[in-house]
Amino acid sequence: MSKRDYYEVLGVAKDASEADIKKAYRKAAAKYHPDRNPDNPEAEAKFKEAKEAYEILNNAQKRAAYDQFGHAGVDPSMGGGPGGFGGGAGHGNFSDIFGDVFGDIFGGGRAGGGGNKVYRGADLRYNLELNLEEAVAGTTVKIRVPTMVGCKSCDGSGAKKGTSPVTCTTCGGRGQVRIQQGFFSLQQTCPQCHGSGKVIKDPCGACHGQGRVKEQKTLSVKIPAGVDSGDRIRLAGEGEAGENGGPAGDLYVQIKVRPHAIFTREDNHLHCEVPISFATAALGGELAVPTLDGKVMLKVPAETQTGKMFRLRGKGVTSVHGGGVGDLLCKVVVETPVSLNAEQRELLEKFQRSMEAGDGKHSPKSTSWFDGVKKFFEDMTK
Repeated sequence: MSKRDYYEVLGVAKDASEADIKKAYRKAAAKYHPDRNPDNPEAEAKFKEAKEAYEILNNAQKRAAYDQFGHAGVDPSMGGGPGGFGGGAGHGNFSDIFGDVFGDIFGGGRAGGGGNKVYRGADLRYNLELNLEEAVAGTTVKIRVPTMVGCKSCDGSGAKKGTSPVTCTTCGGRGQVRIQQGFFSLQQTCPQCHGSGKVIKDPCGACHGQGRVKEQKTLSVKIPAGVDSGDRIRLAGEGEAGENGGPAGDLYVQIKVRPHAIFTREDNHLHCEVPISFATAALGGELAVPTLDGKVMLKVPAETQTGKMFRLRGKGVTSVHGGGVGDLLCKVVVETPVSLNAEQRELLEKFQRSMEAGDGKHSPKSTSWFDGVKKFFEDMTK
């Protein structure tokens, strides 16, 4: 299968500058790198194609050979001359690709020729449960977070007090070593210093050379009014300490609001069910209804049916995300009396007989429903 033109692969003109070629390759590498496209053979193939094009066009000698002879001028399998992948000391540019380009894209690589990389600390998550009143009004809570912090005994260096890490002799402080594989000169993390460029001869006794120790950290967290389950609060720099002096990660406090005995929340509104007696529903009356600000009196009109919804404006929640204060929606539920004594049962039976004598005018919904059922059966027999 014939190879595509290298300039076409990178999307640059034949007179493109080295900076333009490097910029185009960085863009392609960031898009198709295997770390960002796991289990994607097509992306991996494009990544390798872009890498090969960059290796040739970023080298003045190889680029000149390619411009003159095409792929035959740089590929030994196609009879290429001295400008091809020949191995040896003069063909170490493949490692430079990783050092110069991937270091910029993925945050690794060499920094000014030296190793001693710094790494940002990991982000942490803390699950915080609140009751509804705390979430609506806001509060301040103290939390204890297990985390990694910089070792105070060695100031995070990992070396015993009075000593310092020394330059790694395996990589010469670069943090990377080169491995020759056929035509390619590859670069990988130094196995001795693990990319830091330094080794510790006399490790700190407190952190055992890690530069960090486990610790329980107590933090005071201000919870803004109106938070709800699923909201999270970011505490910058309160995550794990970085390595080799790198910045600390962040702490994310994940909010979960416990179920309430009376209210349920929906966006900025609160809902509750209010049980009322049969007599109150029929005759009307007033009920004391709880709100988060205290109780209010709810006027129930006569002939109220179960499921009727009453809205108390401004008695809901002001969300942390805005949208104004919500309402309290009270759904009345008519409660059927239980545990009747003989006198109460007799009164209800007398009441029932008087209702039946009214020809259904006291129960319009029931009368309408039974009329509909009667018509349904009549239609079925036609």
